[in-house]
Amino acid sequence: MTLRGEVDLAVASLAEAGVPSPRTDALLLAAHALGCDRGEVERRLLMGWEPDEGFLQRFGGLVEERATRLPLQHLTGTAPFRRLELHVGPGVFVPRPETEQAVDHVLAALVGLDAPLVVDLCTGSGALALAVADEAPTASVTAVEVSDLALAWAARNIESTGLPVELVAADATADPVGVPGLADLVGRVDVVVSNPPYIPTGMVPLEPEVAEHDPDIALYGGSEDGLAIPLAVAAAAARLLRPGGLLVMEHADSQGRSLPRALAATGAWLDAVDHADLAGRPRTTTARRV
Repeated sequence: MTLRGEVDLAVASLAEAGVPSPRTDALLLAAHALGCDRGEVERRLLMGWEPDEGFLQRFGGLVEERATRLPLQHLTGTAPFRRLELHVGPGVFVPRPETEQAVDHVLAALVGLDAPLVVDLCTGSGALALAVADEAPTASVTAVEVSDLALAWAARNIESTGLPVELVAADATADPVGVPGLADLVGRVDVVVSNPPYIPTGMVPLEPEVAEHDPDIALYGGSEDGLAIPLAVAAAAARLLRPGGLLVMEHADSQGRSLPRALAATGAWLDAVDHADLAGRPRTTTARRV
């Protein structure tokens, strides 16, 4: 059977299993099994290429695992994020395309600043910190994470990208005054960016890839409205930021009004504004430190 026939069978199998993007996933799994990019897979489809037994075994095993709703990124070992390809796997939150918007807000805030300071609280895989370091090379970027597993993934991504991000093992909700690696940044940071855990407690995500494989520590916001941890992270951010410094925080689409309102109510923030993602859903709040 040609590669096209194998891919078509894989698409049907993944669709039956409820995988949201069966064709894309089948092509990416084929690329991983071949050790090439998706473009090469598309070329071989057009050529009518007939795969060997080794490929069939590798590809078939990957498709079977994906059909159990194991995340695609756990199978390939990587996730794209802006211009980067990051290592991910069990124990770390898989970065999402919608989070890329937060980087745009950070970059806009850094325009005209010399040697700006940026801190990423709840860095996970290091996605936000590394993207900022990649696209704003004059910035000094610090990434903060409390999970040992996530720290290991972030450290691996810092090493593999070669980007100059300082990794700090700490609770992002703690007062940074007492945290080595953060204490000397108090009151000096230009931008704090964060994709904190924000899912309301008791609200289990519908997607098995998220509910069963993303770590709970990266998902749940610690209260019925999901804002307990985001607001604690924002309080730490307020300590780090200089007056007029910017907070950029991702949130659930149900928190587009509640998070800006809660930030404004603390008295620490001005101009708390929400921004929709490319799908038109509330996604990111920005606010200025008083």
